[in-house]
Formats: sequence, C-alpha cells, structure tokens
Amino acid sequence: MSTPSFRFRYGPRLLSGPGTAGQVAEHLPVGPCLLVTDRGVRGLGLLAPVLEALEKAGIPVSIFDAVEPDPSRETVLATVAAGRAAGAVCVLGVGGGSPMDVAKLAAYLLGSGDDLETIWGVEQAKGKRLPLLLVPTTAGTGSEATPVTVISVGNGEKRGVSAGVLLPDVSVLDPLLTLGLPPLVTAATGIDAMVHAIEAYTSARLKNPMSDMLAREALRLLAANLLKACRTPADLEARSAMLLGAHLAGVAFANAPVAGVHALAYPLGGLFHIPHGLSNALVLPHVMTFNMPAAAPLYAELAPLVDPSLASLSNAAQAEGLVAAMITLSRESGLPQQMRAVGVTEADLPQMAKDAMLQQRLLVNNPRPILEADALAIYQAAW
Repeated sequence: MSTPSFRFRYGPRLLSGPGTAGQVAEHLPVGPCLLVTDRGVRGLGLLAPVLEALEKAGIPVSIFDAVEPDPSRETVLATVAAGRAAGAVCVLGVGGGSPMDVAKLAAYLLGSGDDLETIWGVEQAKGKRLPLLLVPTTAGTGSEATPVTVISVGNGEKRGVSAGVLLPDVSVLDPLLTLGLPPLVTAATGIDAMVHAIEAYTSARLKNPMSDMLAREALRLLAANLLKACRTPADLEARSAMLLGAHLAGVAFANAPVAGVHALAYPLGGLFHIPHGLSNALVLPHVMTFNMPAAAPLYAELAPLVDPSLASLSNAAQAEGLVAAMITLSRESGLPQQMRAVGVTEADLPQMAKDAMLQQRLLVNNPRPILEADALAIYQAAW
C-alpha cells in the first residue's frame, strides 16, 4: 500500500525531565521578559524555579497573572498592554492551557503589531512574534505543542487563531510542576489529552502516518498512567508520562485537527465556565457513539492501547470496548458523568446545540457530519 501524500509540522524544541523549569533562562534573550500565568499557578508557588532562573541570568521579569479560565479577548489585550509597558523582548507562559494560549497570542501581537480582530481563523497571522517559551503545569491541553489558541469573545462563543507562527520556540516539560495538581484537575486534563489523541487519530481531514504514530503513543502513555497520577499524586514517573503523552497528543492534533468532541465541549466552557477537560469528558462517549458508523474501525485500532484485554475481541467489540474503557477511566478518576451534575439544565440544551454549530472549524474534521439536531441529541444523551 502506498503512503499517502501529507504535510507534517513538528513541534517546538523540547526540554523534558525533573528540574528543567530551572533551565528556562538559557533559552531566552537577555532583556525584559513578560511572564504570563494565572493566580492559581502563582499562589501554588510553581513560578519559583522559573523566577529563580531568570533572576540568576539577570533577566528582568514582568508578571501578568490575571489570566482566567476560558480567557477573554479583553485579557489578551491587557496582557499585550502589560508587555508593551514592560518593553518585553520575549514572552514566557507558565500554567495550563489558558495562560499558554494567552502567552502565544501576546507574543505574536507584541512582535507583529497586528490587530487581534484581523487574525482569527487559519493562517491569518502572517507577521513575526517575540521569542516564546512555554511551561505547562498540567498534563492536558498540549497548548505548548500546538499553533492554536482559543479565546472567549462573549455570548458563549469561542474563536481560534491557528497559525504556524504561534508555535513556541521551546517547551519545557517539568513533572515537578505537576506534583501538586488536585486529583480532579489531573483527571480532567488527562482525559482532555486522551481526547486529543483519539480525535487526531479519527480526524476526517489531514490525518496522516506521523500524527497517527504520535496519537497512538500518546494514548498508550496517558491510559497507563492517568489513574496512577490521580491516586498517587507524587508519582514522578506517572507525572512524567502524562506530560509527555499530553505533548505528543498536542503535536498530533496540531497536524490532524480535533473535531466533534471539542466542538460540543466549547459551549459548556463558554456558557457555564466548566473547565475544558471536564467539558470534553462529559460529551466524549456520546460523540464517540454517534461517530461509530464512520469511525468504528479506527476506534478498534485504538482500543487495546487503552485496555489491553480488548485485543482478542472482534473489531466491532473492540470499538464498543474503547467507549466503555473511556467511560470507566473517567468514572474511576472521579469526574462527574452527566451534564446535570455540573449545573446544566435540560432547557439549556437547544441553545448549546445552536452554539456548537458555530464551531465549523472543528466540525469539518469529524468523521461523521454533525447537524444541529444531532448535537441536541448528543447533549440529551450526555445530560
């Protein structure tokens, strides 16, 4: 069988291992640095090794820590203003997906001088950015590996910027920064990373042998270590595996984009401010069940990576087994299993289905077309 033609963009330069956060200064230019984070990360003391490294190197740092979950357009502009006021020559993002997404956009807007409103969509950002380094403190979003950033623009709507220039120069995977994560955050972000791997592997557009290889290895690492990391938070080996798995899934979906799970998860974050990973976990099994007529053979290929006992079953049983295994992982990690448990009412579902249809950038990647009526049915199953 001939290999299909495809394009693949590798991720940033990678530093991985305990203590690597202390090496950030070696990869930044000398001059004022804008450090983008949130108050939770700062309050937990996770910035300490980074700030110590910057101080030793004589790099002045200006900290912007007002990034909120599902960050807003206003937060992005405030971050850019802080960078201009500091005369920043580089940007360092430390935290989960929200601070990293804001850091990516801030580095671009500071370097290019572009207006945010002109760069929404795919490859609309064509200018230069400031040097950018990202340090994830959760093993989930993969934002440190992708050229994508997602911002809330009001009325529950999220918009994305996807452009190669948003890929960071260097990403640092330091498991020591994830040891203090609460189990539910570990669970939600871990499921999020698994969704990235599953959706990259089943993407209707741009799926390729490289993204497949990374998605499979990511899923194997994440499935084998999620519950260990939840139940034994200080397990450094499990934490390292989770970070690497999330990063590999990020590189995979940066090339073979995510689809229906993310499209239907966004209204949960936009309207109810439910954390992104939990939003994905709530809709995942129901979107997978909807996709089964189109994606069953691919689900069957992934199933033994999540649950090795499925390897001897028929393809159909393996595909169904993958959905069941994901539900089991989600439940055993302690996450809520229904949307009603997180404040969503049945009356909210029609508006959510309407809002999900705004995510055509993602829906076009789904292995089976999702119409508004389908989205409503999926939400009803998840409710």
